[in-house]
Amino acid sequence: MNKQLSVIGVPMDLGQMRRGVDMGPSAIRYAGMVERLEQLKYEIEDLGDIDIPRPEPNADNRQDNLRNLNEIAEGSSRLAKSVDQVIENKRFPLVLGGDHSIAMGTLAGVAKHYDNLGVIWYDAHGDLNTADSSPSGNIHGMPLAVSLGIGHEKLTGIHDYEPKIKPENVVIIGARSLDEGERVLIKERGIKVYTMHEVDRMGMTQVIEEAIDYLKERTDGVHLSLDLDGLDPSDAPGVGTPVIGGLSYRESHLAMEMLHQSGMITSAEFVEVNPILDEKNKTASVAVGLMGSLFGESLK
Repeated sequence: MNKQLSVIGVPMDLGQMRRGVDMGPSAIRYAGMVERLEQLKYEIEDLGDIDIPRPEPNADNRQDNLRNLNEIAEGSSRLAKSVDQVIENKRFPLVLGGDHSIAMGTLAGVAKHYDNLGVIWYDAHGDLNTADSSPSGNIHGMPLAVSLGIGHEKLTGIHDYEPKIKPENVVIIGARSLDEGERVLIKERGIKVYTMHEVDRMGMTQVIEEAIDYLKERTDGVHLSLDLDGLDPSDAPGVGTPVIGGLSYRESHLAMEMLHQSGMITSAEFVEVNPILDEKNKTASVAVGLMGSLFGESLK
């Protein structure tokens, strides 16, 4: 794994309705992320936070059933340019959220550098909604669909190309809350999904082994997009859309350790840490612990 890391914070809270997730990057830094990774002999360059446009107060910010469309598109474009430059500089981009809508910008910046970028989507949700299928109009439920080229042109066209990724190069792990439109899209596009049923039945070791084997055959780089609500709320309470029955703390560390050993992860983001909803910064500390495992921390 590239030992030169560039950290980008994205204080985005416009993709959903619960305030506070814009403080996620600060909470993760406060939980000791830089020190943890420096102990693992990584060279850390913290690029600070992307400037996120703010909507006008009291304005009607819903357009085409999408909340804060213009501001999210602009913030995502800024993120894409920053991530693009990090990879140009031969460094590993580590992005801190912010709500999961930021993945549109991250993937736009990353995928430009790969012919067949793979994506591991570690999440309770599929994030495959569109303006037509979304019950809420919240864009944090749409970034994976957008990255596949499905959705509003202001989002699918971020960084001036589309699609960013192919459906056969995506693996979703930990899903347990999928809307009907997302289920249809998964079947139509042949997206590989390991729901909590598969994780419970097969065990995390087999799930990750299969995911690694599947992606290794068809990709030239793999991006990890980890939503902290993929974990059970008992382990990660500080998230905006918690869903009980999730992945355990230990299962998640095992997954990160195995991904490190595979050597296939070329970029990563950790999203949806909301310190206002958290307990003594527990969720940010979990995020930092998982980063430790992803970047090679071990008891041996």
